[in-house]
Formats: sequence, structure tokens, C-alpha cells
Amino acid sequence: MRVIVHTGKGGVGKTSISAATALRCAEMGMKTLVISTDTAHSLADSLEVEVGPEPVELMTNLWAQEIDARYSMDKYWGKIQTYLSAVFSRQGAHDIVAEEVTIIPGLEEGASLLWINEYFKTSDFDVLIVDAAPTAETIRLLSLPDVTRWWLERIMRLTRGFKSVVDTVKGVRNVFRRGDKETIERVQTDDGDAWDQVVALFDMLEDVRELLTNPEIASMRLVVNPEKMVIKETQRTYTYLNLYGYATDAILVNRVLPDEITDPYFDAWKKRQKENLQFVKEAFGQLPMLQAPLFGEEMGGLDGLRKLADALYGDQNPSERMFDGVVHEIVKVEDEDEEAAYILRVPVGFAAKGEVDLYRSSDEITLRVGPYRRNIVLPPVLHKLEIADAKLADSNLNIRFFEPEAKNGAK
Repeated sequence: MRVIVHTGKGGVGKTSISAATALRCAEMGMKTLVISTDTAHSLADSLEVEVGPEPVELMTNLWAQEIDARYSMDKYWGKIQTYLSAVFSRQGAHDIVAEEVTIIPGLEEGASLLWINEYFKTSDFDVLIVDAAPTAETIRLLSLPDVTRWWLERIMRLTRGFKSVVDTVKGVRNVFRRGDKETIERVQTDDGDAWDQVVALFDMLEDVRELLTNPEIASMRLVVNPEKMVIKETQRTYTYLNLYGYATDAILVNRVLPDEITDPYFDAWKKRQKENLQFVKEAFGQLPMLQAPLFGEEMGGLDGLRKLADALYGDQNPSERMFDGVVHEIVKVEDEDEEAAYILRVPVGFAAKGEVDLYRSSDEITLRVGPYRRNIVLPPVLHKLEIADAKLADSNLNIRFFEPEAKNGAK
């Protein structure tokens, strides 16, 4: 199964593009499911049909689903939450407080990850199109497996009295696999089935991380409008996705003013859009950039979505991987003796040393390679770090960042 995740700033047209992409895949003969993970769903409005918390078949090869957080929580977390609530209630917590404490932070929104994992395991569909929430929520969603480790460590210590901290989800699973008799008996005494469920839940979260970080299976696609503010936020999103290891394979530029508009009223707007389209090319390097025009009507219903798909993809198969290179990546240095805390690695091809110039502001790096320029927005973790050096090696420019205090201390 191929998984395509569309994300971007709110209001850029992610839902319409997701629906149009799913329709195109379905009409090309692939069993396709489009799901919305946004709490403010508009997928049903775009498709102009009723959509529920379980997949609804709309036509041959096309299904749609709007993730309902409460429904999904009951489906995946109900038994263990009931058990944990009872444990806390016995320890004197108010019932309502106990229920709130037993909800993993972010799991309500992150229930869509569990659906994705289920569809991948059952192989019911050829293509899964995800209409994701606005960028900040999507990043929180994709970082959920990290958050759950923290939660698991503490909740297990509170309710089970483990002698050692559970470092990872796999660690929990191994407690059971090792056959630790005392621990298993203590768990089974209260409710072994409930703990089997929580172990399986964390296994699923780890599985879905592996799935979404595998570029052969999953691709992130960033939807933008040709507006500077939107592009800047999308740059940050792209950097964060790289930080977590999620592969982006295309930039989808929506609502570009077409050449057919000749009214002088739009001249300044068209000029600014042209400049911003050039900025998109500079900001995202070799990533393919697909464009869709600003239509004279809303792109809703199957006929409208077909027009959008035609403009965006032409004869191209949207499910195919559009880019298999690495535009840039951020690597944390694990060696304690190394001054650099992070390395930003940017492919520059066959550029020679004298052809590369580097400029840095607090939150952005600008690279010039010959006549071409590239802007890279840095994640917050790099804002307070300084550049140690930048070296060309193996067709990459490796920019090393370090903590000033650490270097001064080393001297």
C-alpha cells in the first residue's frame, strides 16, 4: 500500500487536493481510501457526500472516512482506560480526574495513526490518501510515538510499581516475552487482557512510525499557496519533517492565478505570485513542484475534483513516488567528544569550494551555489547554536552546529 499525506497551513486547499488525488487514483483502477485527520472535517463537504467514522464506499475503488476522535479512542483505548481509571479511583482519585489522567497526551488526535496501521496490516486498499490537519497539529501527530514513551514510563510506574523505568515500547513488550513470572502474575491478577491491549497499542504506534518513515511506502506532500507567509511556514514544516525522518516527495502549489486572467486589477497580484513561485523553487531545491490554478468556482463534487486533478497531475499517476533523493537532512551527533551538536547536510552535487557561499540569520540559512540560491529554515533546536564550520564532502555541504558554552568549556 502507498500512503500519501497532504499537509500545509490551514486554508491552502489540502482537503480539495486530497479528495482530487484520491478520485484520480480510484479512476486509475486502484482501491483508494481518503481519510481526514483534521478535527474540523471538510472532506464530506468537498466530496459532497455523507462520510462517517468508518470507511464509506462512494464509487468503484473509492472510499472515504472522517476520523472521529472519541469513536477511535473507544475502539483502540477503551478497555485499558477503564482499567486504569479503576486503579486511580481505588487510590482515591475522583472518577472524572482518573479518566482524564488515563488519556495519553495527543492520542485522541493521534488515533488516525492507528487506523493507518490497521489498513496497512489488512491490505484492504492499494492507496491511502491522508487529508492531514494544519501543519502544527500534523507535526504533533507524527511525534506522538515519542510522547507515548514518556507517558508509558510514568503511568506504568504509578499503576504497576515496576522497579525499573521502561525506556521504550519494545522494553514493555520484552517484559512479557522474557516471561518475568512475578511481573506477569501481578499484571494478570488485576486484568491481564487490559495490559495485553496497552502493549499491543504501543507496538502499533511503533509500527506506524516505521511505516510512515519508509519512503517506499509513505510520502509527505506539502500544499502551499503562492504567498510568502504560507511558504515560510511550509519551509519550517519541511524542516521538521526531515528532523523526524519523514520523506517529502513533492510541493503542491494551489490557486495560482492563470495567464488567462488579463484584468489589470490582478497585475500586481500576478507579479507577486510569480516572485513567490520562484521563491518556492529556491526554498525546496530539487523537490518536484506541481501547480493548480485558481479556478472560477469552488472545486467540490466529483466533476470539480476531476478538473483539479487534471490540472495538478495531467496524465501522471499521483500514487507514484515523485522524488527519491534527499534535499537536506539534520543529524544529531552522538559522539560526546564531538563539539558539534548537529550536522545539517545539504546535497550540492558537483559544486566546487569556491562556488558555495553561506549566509546565516537566527532561524534561516541561505546557500548560494553558483548562480542559484537556496533558503533553509532552521528548526528551533538550532536557533541558539553557532556554526562550527561548513565542509564539502561526498557531494554534500556538511554544516556543523555547536553549543557556544560547550566549545568555550572545551577550550
